[in-house]
Amino acid sequence: MALRCGIVGLPNVGKSTIFNALTASAVPAENYPFCTIDPHMGIVELPDPRLTDLANIFKPEKVTPATVEFTDIAGLVRGASKGEGLGNQFLGQIRQVAAIIHVVRCFEDSNVTHVEGEVDPIRDAELIETELLLADLETLEKRMFKAEKAAKSGGKKEKKAFDVIRRLQDHCNEGHRARTFQANEEETAIIQSLHLLTRKPILYVANVDETEITHEQRGKLEERLADFAEKEGNLAIRLCGKLEQEIAVLTKDEKAPFLEEYNLPEPGLHKLIHAGFRLLELETFFTGGDKEVRAWTIKQGATAQEAAGEIHTDFQRGFIKAEVIKYNDLIRLGSEKAVKDAGLAKLQGKEYLVADGDCIYFHFNV
Repeated sequence: MALRCGIVGLPNVGKSTIFNALTASAVPAENYPFCTIDPHMGIVELPDPRLTDLANIFKPEKVTPATVEFTDIAGLVRGASKGEGLGNQFLGQIRQVAAIIHVVRCFEDSNVTHVEGEVDPIRDAELIETELLLADLETLEKRMFKAEKAAKSGGKKEKKAFDVIRRLQDHCNEGHRARTFQANEEETAIIQSLHLLTRKPILYVANVDETEITHEQRGKLEERLADFAEKEGNLAIRLCGKLEQEIAVLTKDEKAPFLEEYNLPEPGLHKLIHAGFRLLELETFFTGGDKEVRAWTIKQGATAQEAAGEIHTDFQRGFIKAEVIKYNDLIRLGSEKAVKDAGLAKLQGKEYLVADGDCIYFHFNV
């Protein structure tokens, strides 16, 4: 399962700069609106030191990390839901991602223009949220017409769908995001089919300057954005896009002293990916052997049979059992044999809930 995140924000907030830092690619990062005309995509490895530890035990021919896909989507502006700027095509691109990374400018620089005239992170965050909400209201209006027609001639299922869409439309008309609408499992399935933008989880990225990133205490602009994100039930982190772009081109040996100079424990890439994992409630399990050690990404709460399907549909279809070794036990005892001798390798059925860090060998028959 690849984690796909769409990077959005107003023009000139540093989206492409941060994307460049994340993917070490060469997307233009010009100082004018709409330089990102086509969505740029990049796939990066999920940093996980546990893979190195497992590789030291299995001595595999190759090590395969989990990956994260980022899409740099062109800058939205006020009125985008009505076709302003580069219009609804970009709202359509946002619909294709699992989470939204909203880059918000939290630095002052007279040499970098701001599309709204001045730096105000809350206004910028609310502006984008409003455009997404307006797009959702348009979607709901269209679906309401179809749902009402279907409910009149249909049965219980159609009437239920109409009721849910009507209540959700009322909720959004009051200015609330779709993600705050309370729904049971049946209603959630109906809502998911609508592909609403304000149901997607959002990670706010405060793009700060080089001076502020060295201080543990947040600046005023960043603090305001963090408070806004918390009230909305979203996450917020901070990066210095300019600095991260410099880090991205350094060699492994050069990175450590550079990070130490700026008092940074890790590159922004790591921080952003791990925050994205928390945002999407994802976790990792491992498979290992002399051929390959590999990390796999699943949703929290996935069963052993569902995890098997991430490897191959045959594994899921013909699932028999899963042999599960806990990562900490394997590292502590040093080998699969030692874990089995200690009685710590467990055979689990298809309903077993996979935990983050589980090392699994699947038994199947097709």
